[in-house]
Amino acid sequence: MTFLMGPALLFCPADRPERYQKAADRADAVILDLEDAVAPAEKQRARGAILAQLGAGEGPELDPSRTIVRINPAGTEEFAKDLHCLAHTPYRTVMLAKAESAAQLEALEGYQVIALCETALGILNAPAIAAAPNVVALMWGAEDLLATLGGTSSRMADGGYRAVALHARSAVLLAARAFGKETVDSVYVDIPDVAGLAVESADAVASGFGSKACIHPAQVAAVRAAYAPSAADIEAAQALLSAAAAANSGVFAFEGKMIDGPILKHAEATLRRAAQNG
Repeated sequence: MTFLMGPALLFCPADRPERYQKAADRADAVILDLEDAVAPAEKQRARGAILAQLGAGEGPELDPSRTIVRINPAGTEEFAKDLHCLAHTPYRTVMLAKAESAAQLEALEGYQVIALCETALGILNAPAIAAAPNVVALMWGAEDLLATLGGTSSRMADGGYRAVALHARSAVLLAARAFGKETVDSVYVDIPDVAGLAVESADAVASGFGSKACIHPAQVAAVRAAYAPSAADIEAAQALLSAAAAANSGVFAFEGKMIDGPILKHAEATLRRAAQNG
């Protein structure tokens, strides 16, 4: 199973069905959120809203290939109700909130799972979670993680992540890639700070994250821009790969620099992103 959605994934509260199609139209994929974005008293209504828009005839249904449903943590009463709801929908990509063990994934057989590692136990168990056969991607969550640690904020005054958050981010990325799974970078909660989002998105690309989650439609453009290589980037990657083909050797010099296998993989990744962005 391969996770092909992205690069901009937009959360939408599941109890706001009037926003479903707008979110889907503005992002590469929509995440219908049955967990934190919905108050406990409204969760049943949110599940009903997901079911109600199917075959309603009042507008286009959400495309299952571009729709993710974030469900409540495994073992909870709400988790069981979420699965009962999903069984009556065409949606088969779910995001498991607060994923903490590979055993939890067994209840999601038949679904493609984005495991959201956002607790201390989830971060420590990220490799085992990534190895689960129905997991297609890992995501990490900063604020929930700090809450489980008894902290107050994942970021410092300058907007940068604290060391423990950076450790978690790297741990999830390494675990996912070690098992050939995709990765989703955490949300940027300061919605007006588009410049900060652009910097963080560019770092996500350079680090190897396959996509980034958004909490507002205004964030989509910055994420897409970060993942779309510039014309100059594409030209440079093509020139480098052409030079490699001509050199026909493991190591060669190009524009005054030594080039070997890893550098060529960077160029190939640039062209793959270019292809994905049309």
